[in-house]
Amino acid sequence: MGVKEEMAALYERDFYEWTQRTSELLRNGCLHEVDVPHIAEEIRDMGERDKREVRSRLVVLLTHLLKWQLQPELRYTESGSSSWLASINAQRRELEAIFDQSGTLNRHGRSSLAYVYRQAAKQASIETGIPMDRFPMECPYSFEQVVDDGFLPAE
Repeated sequence: MGVKEEMAALYERDFYEWTQRTSELLRNGCLHEVDVPHIAEEIRDMGERDKREVRSRLVVLLTHLLKWQLQPELRYTESGSSSWLASINAQRRELEAIFDQSGTLNRHGRSSLAYVYRQAAKQASIETGIPMDRFPMECPYSFEQVVDDGFLPAE
């Protein structure tokens, strides 16, 4: 069995070891020995994971913005404000870091806002017990507002 075949088998048997050995082969310029099909698959999957992360962070962010807007009486209670604000801040900080590294992921976040808003509204409804018909049908915030550190929605 050649090195390529060994690497393909290692991919199935021990992914972590495969990543370490593949990295070493690439650093040493041994391109003829690397498992190209699996490398290509992993690179594609990394991009898809990044897209899922953007959507997931936007759902959490929008969920807490909606809760902030629709439950003003809980904004400054122990169970409300501090966790909501902390989550809003954390999601914005992480999204900013992602968007600073990738204009493509920024555009993906912007273009998926309507889709993730529907998920966030459902999640906020579940968490708050507020019926779905109390939530706006479309995202009430612009993408710029969603990612703006200074923005919190009014009642």
